[in-house]
Amino acid sequence: MEQFSEVSLATRYDRIFQRIQKRIADKLRLPIEIQLWGGQVYRLGKGDPAVKILVEDRQGLAALLKLDEVKICEAYMAGSLDVAGDMLGFASLRGLLSDRHPLQSMWQRIAPYFVGRVRSNRQAIAGHYDFSNEFYLKFLDQTRCYSQAVFAGDDESLKTAQRRKLDFAINACGLKPGDCVLDVGGGWGSFTEHAGRRGIQVTSLTISQQSNIFLTDLIAKQQLPCKVFNQDFWEHSSPAPYDAIVILGVMEHLPDYSAVLRHLQELLKPGGRVYLDASAYREKYSKATFVSRYIFPGDHAYFCLHAFLAEVAKSPWEVLEVYNDRRNYYLTCKAWAENLEAARDEIINRWGDMLYRRFRLYLWGSAEAFRSRGMDAYRVVLEHTESVSTS
Repeated sequence: MEQFSEVSLATRYDRIFQRIQKRIADKLRLPIEIQLWGGQVYRLGKGDPAVKILVEDRQGLAALLKLDEVKICEAYMAGSLDVAGDMLGFASLRGLLSDRHPLQSMWQRIAPYFVGRVRSNRQAIAGHYDFSNEFYLKFLDQTRCYSQAVFAGDDESLKTAQRRKLDFAINACGLKPGDCVLDVGGGWGSFTEHAGRRGIQVTSLTISQQSNIFLTDLIAKQQLPCKVFNQDFWEHSSPAPYDAIVILGVMEHLPDYSAVLRHLQELLKPGGRVYLDASAYREKYSKATFVSRYIFPGDHAYFCLHAFLAEVAKSPWEVLEVYNDRRNYYLTCKAWAENLEAARDEIINRWGDMLYRRFRLYLWGSAEAFRSRGMDAYRVVLEHTESVSTS
């Protein structure tokens, strides 16, 4: 009876994987191997497999059979699925999967209206950034910049490329020692330190507790002419207008572009400049369910360039420069993912396997999205061409 059951189960799995192959045959561009916990192996596609998916239990198999992106991600984070081989290749399999979760998408857009924009922002930022600072420093480079670098070539170090981007932001805004700059979303002090060392007075905003602690300590230790406020962008005011404003990787958390431009106008002196960079997508509120649930919850939307420029066209702002950084962000995410892989054992020992797996999916998935032109990235420089509104 036991032998009969094993044969019957194997036959059932054969039929299941035949159906899967039929469903994805036209879209599969990469040969893959799927190995079940009992040792059975199935190959899909032609040629030697570049990716091996290890199904550790029946929960993993159930997730795989649904061909639902978030279910597969959840099974991977729980350890019911594992991946060996090319992680960029694994991330490229997203095109074979469905991701239809309309309630998740709807709640993402309406939540700020129920709980308030500022409160919603704090909850969302805490959900992503308020892990230990040391966790992020395991995959960021020495500049600690958490947005795209600007590479001179594919083989350049991430540190060098990030410093080039920070220099670009300073030069684009025409900053000099003594100038006062607002840094919206200070992170781990990449711009604060880089500009502060040049005598530029940076006011850094953050709504992450961990970031606030890190920035406060950084400013004190290096005696930088800078300060930090644990304050939302929407709550911030200044007795005197700033000479420039920089927004590194934060526009994704500020999707109301007309309101953003008005508030920037209130904070910036006439003739002052804004530098921003961001990951982008052509459909403003289109976001993978995995990202919504586990990476960036709340009022987060990828930067939508044409929607932003449409609002700029209605305002007293002039667009000075726009740069396509898709390749730069691919190289940045790839470097972060490789750093994460190199620190795997320490991360798992200190913060757990699930957090490692969550960010492994996120970083490799982001790298593949930029590589395949599934996502975009931009740098934008604006100039304030009218006097500050007094209304």
